[in-house]
Amino acid sequence: MWAETKRRHWTQAYETIALGDGAPWIWNVVAEHFYDSRQAVDWYHATQHLARAAQLLHGEGSAAAQRWYQHYETALFQGQAERIGMQLSQAAQHKPRLADDLRREAGYFRKNWRRMQYMELRENRLPIGSGAVESGCKQYRARFTGSGMRWSRSGLERLLPIRSAIMGDQFDLLWQAARTLPPN
Repeated sequence: MWAETKRRHWTQAYETIALGDGAPWIWNVVAEHFYDSRQAVDWYHATQHLARAAQLLHGEGSAAAQRWYQHYETALFQGQAERIGMQLSQAAQHKPRLADDLRREAGYFRKNWRRMQYMELRENRLPIGSGAVESGCKQYRARFTGSGMRWSRSGLERLLPIRSAIMGDQFDLLWQAARTLPPN
């Protein structure tokens, strides 16, 4: 990933953003290699945690859970993740049976609140979700995992660089380099 961002002149970009699911190891990599990028938790991952909290508090599929989720989804979008974390921590004190799960969800929001400023990110025309990247991964994978497709390891290893070059708009460069190689 680092090599590709260097090839694409990441350091010359006016503004960059690193999107992640909230796992601490991701932010360690970002801090090491993409130190001046803005950091954001992927919106869809954040809302999955919000939905889990709603289910814990009000029961899966209940109308109360839906109302709670909708209310706090708006709050999350407005940058109030820290408040959501505090409310979940308070709820954990009153629900001992669910306390561990509620504290886990509270911790997610409290640890990542600075990375959950979605309204500000949208106002700055930055993405809040990793959907475009995930779509690219699915397109890449689709070429090799279609119905009835079977690949030997050596065949797949030969095709992966070609598929990568096509998906990364680098096929012409790869083809020029391949033409100058000696025959096998």
